[in-house]
Amino acid sequence: MVTEEVKFSGHPNVRATHARTIEITKDNYLTKEGNCIVGINANKACIDIHPKLRTLITKDNISINFKIIVGTLSFEINGFGNSKLTLSNPHDIVIRTSNYISNRTASIKCNKAAVHIPRDIINLLQDTKTKGSLIISANEF
Repeated sequence: MVTEEVKFSGHPNVRATHARTIEITKDNYLTKEGNCIVGINANKACIDIHPKLRTLITKDNISINFKIIVGTLSFEINGFGNSKLTLSNPHDIVIRTSNYISNRTASIKCNKAAVHIPRDIINLLQDTKTKGSLIISANEF
């Protein structure tokens, strides 16, 4: 298994009401319109994902697993890689329930979106002092 950890911070405007995506960003701000964003000030974006994991994510139909960890709480999402993913965005990581692909997309056909994240996790992420992690993993064949 190849694993990567992305560290991020909370923000008072974290809403997590989007029905199709989850986003983590390197940006240091968040407006109320960013309803898919669950973390800011991330230490990595798509472009920063380790080459070994990038190779796996850019394979068609490979299973990609995500875990959001905040304190003692965690939430898991499962999605798929695709050969059309470029992972070239220098600011964001977006995982999607749809098949939509952009340079920010790290996984498609995910089984959950921001709206599915338990509210106790979101409540914690509405504090700028809260730190979280996004663990991305994929199995090598």
